[in-house]
Amino acid sequence: MNLIIVESPTKARTLTRFLGNKEYRIEATMGHVRDLPKAALGVDIEHDFTPSYVIPKDRQKRVGELKDLAKKADGIILATDPDREGEAIAWHAAEIIKNSKFKIQNLQRIVFHEITESAIKEAIAHPREIDLKLVDAQQARRVLDRLVGYKLSPLLWQKLSRRWLSAGRVQSVAVRLIVEREREIEKFAKEEYWTIEGCFLASQGTSLRSQGSTLENNMVAQLVSKDGIKYEKTLTYDLFDGKYTTTSSAISNQSSALSIITDLKAPYTVSAVDKKEVRRAPPPPYTTSTLQQDAGRRLGFSAKKIMQLAQKLYEEGMITYHRTDSVNLSEKFLIEARDFIGHTYGSGYLPDKARRYQTKSKLAQEAHEAIRPADVQVQSTQFTVHTQEINRDHIRLYDLIWKRALSSQAREAVFDSTTIRITSVNAYLFEAQGSVITFEGFLKIIGRDTDGDVELPDVAVGQTASLDRAIPTQRFTSPPPRYTEAALIKALEEKGIGRPSTYAPIITTIQERMYVTREDKKLIPTDLGFTVTDFLVRYFPTILELPFTAAMEDEFDAIAAGRKEWQPVIREFYVPFAADLDKTYDTAEKVKMPVEILEEKCPECESPLLIRTGRYGKFIACSTFPKCKYSRQIVEKIDKKCPRCGGDIVIKKSRKRSKTFYGCGNWPKCDFAAWKKEDIK
Repeated sequence: MNLIIVESPTKARTLTRFLGNKEYRIEATMGHVRDLPKAALGVDIEHDFTPSYVIPKDRQKRVGELKDLAKKADGIILATDPDREGEAIAWHAAEIIKNSKFKIQNLQRIVFHEITESAIKEAIAHPREIDLKLVDAQQARRVLDRLVGYKLSPLLWQKLSRRWLSAGRVQSVAVRLIVEREREIEKFAKEEYWTIEGCFLASQGTSLRSQGSTLENNMVAQLVSKDGIKYEKTLTYDLFDGKYTTTSSAISNQSSALSIITDLKAPYTVSAVDKKEVRRAPPPPYTTSTLQQDAGRRLGFSAKKIMQLAQKLYEEGMITYHRTDSVNLSEKFLIEARDFIGHTYGSGYLPDKARRYQTKSKLAQEAHEAIRPADVQVQSTQFTVHTQEINRDHIRLYDLIWKRALSSQAREAVFDSTTIRITSVNAYLFEAQGSVITFEGFLKIIGRDTDGDVELPDVAVGQTASLDRAIPTQRFTSPPPRYTEAALIKALEEKGIGRPSTYAPIITTIQERMYVTREDKKLIPTDLGFTVTDFLVRYFPTILELPFTAAMEDEFDAIAAGRKEWQPVIREFYVPFAADLDKTYDTAEKVKMPVEILEEKCPECESPLLIRTGRYGKFIACSTFPKCKYSRQIVEKIDKKCPRCGGDIVIKKSRKRSKTFYGCGNWPKCDFAAWKKEDIK
């Protein structure tokens, strides 16, 4: 019997469905089987950065079981995931088996991008060797991140007097982006401006109408210019001095708006009618990054949740591998998708030939497929699985993936776009824009984001119209928006920071470390996030530079392609980094963490109370600590009562899982708790 080794039990069960258990025995490693030690650096800097791998304690029993199975097997097949991380897991498993006291029988490596019967059997028929170039690339990233984390974190403990702080090569850059955005918002000074809409009535009984209007015979047009000079406001942000430059010819106040309205003079003439056909092509199928962005925006899921759901769908054989930078689709899927579209929606929805997309991301690495359904015939409405662990959220994400992949092979959507310009006798120009869809194309599959058609009347140049009324509206310039998780992922990808597969753990880590909080889906830096970022930018500017961090990704790609050796890449980074580290230990002064002084006095010693930031969030403590050790949690109540004792329900944070939950305010007398608000009944 042959032993197939994969990472997870779910993946093992899915493979067993296709291969049976007579010829193959499929077992899971339960994750990494070797890693750098937790309690030590684990990298020998003096000997070419040689890593010292150990078997984690919680994996030792499993590794022993796998070794026993490998000893009895006729052959060993390593079937871990088809990326650098999966290649590294396969290599670690192989090294453990090779170092055992028995003779290895026929050890092979296979890869597949979807867990289907045909893909698995094809992979088994064409095994290969472990790709050591991919292993080296993953090893380089792991060693570099360990050096940064284990060298910088103790420095933060000493200089910021917080022994639980951490720094990371990519996570610190992500926090910097959020901090700099927040400072842009803080420096932003909003400016008032006004807009004017004109409600026009057609002459000679012509019907003028607009979407959503309460009057059936009117058209709303925006005042855009006078004598060819546009009413507009342009803001430019200067990163060097942190200031906005305003270029403005906008209507600045109410008085100016009313003056313009008074100055408007009839007659009003239709000066231009521009009609054109607009074709909108479908977007490419999802990559890891675009899936996280779109599912975050459409479904409201966190990046971490999206990756957990996608992992389950992949392991159940429902989608292709979900860690990918590629927009490529297999020839098999192209044929199946075109056949499905033709039979389901009609031949009119099929382009003349299959659409093939080119991967533009500079982060693209191994030749993966885009994320797509493993079987295009399986729609979310007829979702059938072989486990009870699939829930509504899995199905919603699958539906998004299915629609995106299938619609990428449909025809363009076609719109009739119309722009009507109306000019007053004294050269005020109004403009109305509308569009009507004439052929749904790919939108028939993927759905429409828009609120619907905006219809404009059928008018001719030279026709007159009357102004029924002019409506002035006060507005204010807006600062740049705070990052959402989806927006941060987009920024990281555009700047070449990290890899799409690392975005979810990065975003999770910076929240767990209390550098960033998530409020109303927006990422907001904490005082701690500001302080740590300012310290690192001051003493380690190179590490936190976006171009430098992006350049490191190019180095990892060069290692994976075999163009560079990994040790020289690490050495080139570490030598100046170590010098900066020594200098900072010697010269940097301790940083005082910001605190908020409360008017309330300590109930034990009458000293002022402060709000401090600890490992698990903010709390109230005595200002004389450690002399007085009084402290208490900051309690945030919600509008529900405890179902057991009737006490207030408050928001708490789990220390073990670093996750918020709802608990009774009368704890420890009442220990009621719930992870979800809706579970409190």
